[in-house]
Amino acid sequence: MKTFQSSSSRETKKFGEALAGRILKQEARSKKMGALVLALQGDLGAGKTTFVQGFFKGLGPKKNPPSPTFIIMRRTALPARRSLGEGGRHKKFENVFHVDAYRIKETKELGVLGFKEIFSDPRNIVLIEWAENIKAILPKNTIWMKFHHEKNENERIIKYRN
Repeated sequence: MKTFQSSSSRETKKFGEALAGRILKQEARSKKMGALVLALQGDLGAGKTTFVQGFFKGLGPKKNPPSPTFIIMRRTALPARRSLGEGGRHKKFENVFHVDAYRIKETKELGVLGFKEIFSDPRNIVLIEWAENIKAILPKNTIWMKFHHEKNENERIIKYRN
């Protein structure tokens, strides 16, 4: 388990941006691994959305997409990138899905949104805020990130495995 301590929203965004950059440099995922799923857990105001904003910046879309709070999920296509050392065009990740599971009471509500297909596609990155609400349907290799308030108003602790 790794720990990141942030003393401001700006630092939390920078952490998200840096993590996205590291993920983009990793080897392409196998079909067996499926999508890269980041499950964000923490109280209101703990920094989950701030982290997501930085993460999106690190992935390269021109602007942050609006929050999916009222529609549950938004898909954003990622810009094409050149693979390191390959010379030709290769898109490891093609889509990022931003999910807000705050209002989800039962996981069966998500069946119509195609989560099974989204999770099985290795070209997808899935960021899920309030992931504890849908834990039962998340893949085993989900990366859990726990966001905590600290004593100072702007300080946050983020614990995760990478």
